[in-house]
Amino acid sequence: MSTHKAADGLSELSVRQLRDRRRRAARRAPGLETVVAGSLQSQRRRCGKEGCRCARGELHGPYLYLSLRVGRRTQMVYVPAELADEVGQAVAANSEVQAALAEISAINLELLRRGKLG
Repeated sequence: MSTHKAADGLSELSVRQLRDRRRRAARRAPGLETVVAGSLQSQRRRCGKEGCRCARGELHGPYLYLSLRVGRRTQMVYVPAELADEVGQAVAANSEVQAALAEISAINLELLRRGKLG
């Protein structure tokens, strides 16, 4: 038995229990229309103007940014303060969807091993 199978306990469940657990995981995931992939980061910035307080080390901000992986690069998207809670919830929804997909995939793999995927 592989370490993965032993760790997740799926091999101990019946086919019916696996399908029930898969159904619950799918219901637990939020709707995909609420998802935003990425992570939130708070940053302080320099504006670059001569004589500004930020030139002396008193940076502007903090400002909230959504950090996204685009290919091999990271892209930062400014998040206005009035959207911070909404974007935070969308990022959290993404984490919930990813966790549900990982669980469903593990269950489907166990069902596949048993020849009972459907």
